[in-house]
Amino acid sequence: MRAMVVNENSEDISVMRLEEVKLPPLDKNQVRVKIRAAATQFPDILMIQEKYQYKPPLPYIPGTEFAGDVIGVGSEVSQWKVGDAVVTGLSLNGGGYAEEINVHERVLYRKPTPLSYSQACSYRSAYLTAQVSLICRANLQAGETLLVHGSAGGVGLAAVEVGKLLGAKVIGTASSDKKLEIVKEYGADHIINYGTDFKKGFRLKVKELTDQQGADVIYDPVGGDVFDESIRCIAWNGRLLVIGFTSGRIPTAPVNMPLIKGFSIVGVRAGEYGRRDKVKGRENIAMVDDWAEQGKINPFVHAEIPLENAHEALRMIQNREVIGRVVLVM
Repeated sequence: MRAMVVNENSEDISVMRLEEVKLPPLDKNQVRVKIRAAATQFPDILMIQEKYQYKPPLPYIPGTEFAGDVIGVGSEVSQWKVGDAVVTGLSLNGGGYAEEINVHERVLYRKPTPLSYSQACSYRSAYLTAQVSLICRANLQAGETLLVHGSAGGVGLAAVEVGKLLGAKVIGTASSDKKLEIVKEYGADHIINYGTDFKKGFRLKVKELTDQQGADVIYDPVGGDVFDESIRCIAWNGRLLVIGFTSGRIPTAPVNMPLIKGFSIVGVRAGEYGRRDKVKGRENIAMVDDWAEQGKINPFVHAEIPLENAHEALRMIQNREVIGRVVLVM
């Protein structure tokens, strides 16, 4: 089979090469999946550059999320049969940038019926991040104001949808009017182009939209200057969710600000949350899967790129061109 393989770490993602790879025979509890679509995301780039918190041993095949069809089962597999349409949960073991993969039967889930393969490979980590962030960590309440930064990205757009499901008033920020058109379509009550509004301070617009009170919950996968500005437009008893640092700068907060304004800075690692509390983790996943099966969420696929052009997909992410997710198709 063909796969994109990383044999060395580098700032240049072109070190990832298309190679012919042979899978070993299935173990008794493994399932072989013919991959139909694999999600790309910012952590894939960081892993190639050896900047992510998890550093996969070399060589490795990137791709932590995929969707496809079961084409083989081990002798003791009981959950799946050939022909089942499946998706994987977020697996740091990777392997999704390939035509086939062997995985333990427990890491697979049934593909939600309403979703295409490209949507199905794109929804679980993004919506689980939003669910854990807004429900488990922020305790977002109906009627509160949610400010979503990077709202046109995969995790941002998911947060907009989940925020609306929970009854919040949602303000979405992004860097272009084109991106914000999609954010508005996904339910945002207000949108802010911080490419144009940042110089005068998007905090002023947020305060204007909240009668000078500020946002109750701020969802920040961007970091850097966006974080710095966020602590100046958060409400009393607000919750500032640290999701990631796509800006490239890890910010620091003057601790007098949480003291004076009475807000909390809350870190979010959705996967780790489920690993440390397995019961709650299963409940969280079940909630997200139920949303998908009922058609309550609609993952946005920006583009479908052939496997051999995976570099193009990652460069689109680097250049901040992507709305929702860009997906590799086999």
